[in-house]
Amino acid sequence: MRAEVNTFVGAFHDAVILYALALNETLEEGGNPRDGKTLTHRMWNRTFEGIMGNVTIDSNGDREADYSLLEMTDIENGIFTVAGHYDGVAKKYTPVPGVVIDWPGKTPPKDVPDCGFKGEFCIEEDDTGFTVMIMMISMVVVIIVAAIIIIYVVRKYRLEMELANMVWKIKWEDITFNNKMDKQRKLTGSRVSLASGESGQSVWGGNQQIFTVTGYYKGNIIAIKKVNRLRVELTRNVLIDFKHMRDISHDHVTKFIGACIDPPNISVMTEYCPKGSLQDILENDSIELDEMFKYSLLYDIVKGMYYLHNSVIQTHGNLKSSNCVVDNRFVVKITDFGLHSFREPDHAFEPDEDDSFQYYQKRLWSAPELLRLPEMPLGGTQKADVYSFGIIVQEVIYRESVFYVANVDLSPKEIIHKVKQGNKPTFRPTLDRSTCPDEICSLCNRCWAEEPTDRPDFSQLRIIMRKLNKQNEGRSLVDNLLSRMEQYATNLEALVLERTEAFYEEKRKAEELLYQILPRPVAEELKKGKPVTAESFECVTIYFSDIVGFTSLSSESTPLQVVDLLNDLYTCFDSIVNNYDVYKVETIGDAYMVASGLPVRNGDFHAREVARMSLALLSAIKTFKIRHKPDRTLMLRIGLHSGPVVAGVVGLKMPRYCLFGDTVNTASRMESNGEAMKIHISSSIKKILDLFGTFVIELRGEVEMKGKGKQTTYWLLGELKDKNGLCDFKYQEIPV
Repeated sequence: MRAEVNTFVGAFHDAVILYALALNETLEEGGNPRDGKTLTHRMWNRTFEGIMGNVTIDSNGDREADYSLLEMTDIENGIFTVAGHYDGVAKKYTPVPGVVIDWPGKTPPKDVPDCGFKGEFCIEEDDTGFTVMIMMISMVVVIIVAAIIIIYVVRKYRLEMELANMVWKIKWEDITFNNKMDKQRKLTGSRVSLASGESGQSVWGGNQQIFTVTGYYKGNIIAIKKVNRLRVELTRNVLIDFKHMRDISHDHVTKFIGACIDPPNISVMTEYCPKGSLQDILENDSIELDEMFKYSLLYDIVKGMYYLHNSVIQTHGNLKSSNCVVDNRFVVKITDFGLHSFREPDHAFEPDEDDSFQYYQKRLWSAPELLRLPEMPLGGTQKADVYSFGIIVQEVIYRESVFYVANVDLSPKEIIHKVKQGNKPTFRPTLDRSTCPDEICSLCNRCWAEEPTDRPDFSQLRIIMRKLNKQNEGRSLVDNLLSRMEQYATNLEALVLERTEAFYEEKRKAEELLYQILPRPVAEELKKGKPVTAESFECVTIYFSDIVGFTSLSSESTPLQVVDLLNDLYTCFDSIVNNYDVYKVETIGDAYMVASGLPVRNGDFHAREVARMSLALLSAIKTFKIRHKPDRTLMLRIGLHSGPVVAGVVGLKMPRYCLFGDTVNTASRMESNGEAMKIHISSSIKKILDLFGTFVIELRGEVEMKGKGKQTTYWLLGELKDKNGLCDFKYQEIPV
């Protein structure tokens, strides 16, 4: 027995059965169950048994239902009686025998009433007042329509005149540059200097970007960006784009100055912001940005983008930190927008290997849905701009490279590939809540959501950034400007102090190096800009020494071991030489040359200073250890001679303080004719040392020297203690 079912419940039941039948057929044929169009067509032109009888759906998707016409036979109690039936399939009405419908007026109602549904067919006689009112209304309507037409025609005429006048057009000859080289370089590129605000030529490749050159137009400095086109066809769309750019005006959007369409200098001219781009500031470690300063910069971007999205431009399409420039007041402005029909798309080609890095680098700000397109649209979308802003936010907060991912080293191409894949979880830059405020983390996650519909628009972002920037929001423009400039001035003061300290440190190092190359008095004269002329010295003492058997030792050692040996040896020698009034002239291989008595004369003490130094070096060599041959002892051979020399600075690129004269040659001969671990001295220095009466000298005899003949020479053995039992040197003494 079938229970009575509510009509509405039965209809819902039959609808579910119909959907299930269509769905099962789709699945059996391997179709897509999410394809609503296919499912809908399967529901048409079919009949099935429903809970309340047969259900038939026609070719339009309408149910061919059966109806019953009811006649109220008992008005007081509201009782109805069936008066007839309508067959939906046969489309036939059958009255019930014996039941007569009591129609009002004894006939069924007409399809349309005699006077119409609103009485429009039964108009009463018009009176004069109504007629006048109708006429006045008609006249007002005509006047309004005429005014609208006139305004439209006038605006249309003005638009056409403005398009025809091309007030934006700039001749290349009207632009002046700082020098001739700027004009000749044909827009090859220049990077804006943060410090001076000037521009210099710098064509960047690899992981760096190309910045625009600057010039002067009508006395104002402008930024010039090249457009990679061979020629320009001034279509109506291009002219309208230029008009729209001229109409754009906002505090956080760069002003469009004009464009040059003369090949090969096709370019766009905009307002110049001397502080460079936001990317420049983020990469400049000398500029400190506190949290509120960062929020203020981001808020400027949001206000500029909100204006663009609500203007005729509608989208940016290339929003990134390098397209957010900073003016003198540290206000961020959006640039490089609009003119989509004028710019040449650069997305249609695949880069070669040399341009691959730069090609993918500038797409790190692009939304994933655009990256997946065969050709990215120049105008982009508003939701894609929001994604780009999210990347900039992370870039500002962390002050790292764009799309910074902690502990991961990926190339831009690899990053783009991961973003395009859209795997779960999506690949995005690093957001560490321990270092990034929760509000910013939430903001970034919403901005770079995978689904564009899940991203906020800039009207919502403006509200969020206003809350984050509430400390500055309630202040006037002047207060905000002063706050920014005060922080910038503080940064500059710290930078100047740091650079000053670095300058003095480098100056000290340079002077120290200069004192190593040249004698201090000579270096001081050069620092003052005075010329150093050659000078003759009546008597100085010159020291020469070398290592006996150094050649054979070198052949048994590697080049690095030889370098380490000489470095250790001369470090030892230099530490000893610094204790005496002498000047180290030079080292050549294992040869060591020292002089005393120049450039500052010291009487006869030059002989004593060199003699004591020689004894100290001879004593030190006995305990010197060779790192790679600790069991081997070095043998030092020393020669000394006193006599006149001429000394002066020779060379410009690498100046040297050089000694000239026969005294130098004789000192060298004394060393080469000496013996290992002995100090060979000439008769001239022996006479000077005898004046002090403390040195022990032994006659060697006559020695044949090349170019000198036979010379009487001596051995310096040591120095005696003085009368008080003290010794003026550290390493060797001979008791009385």
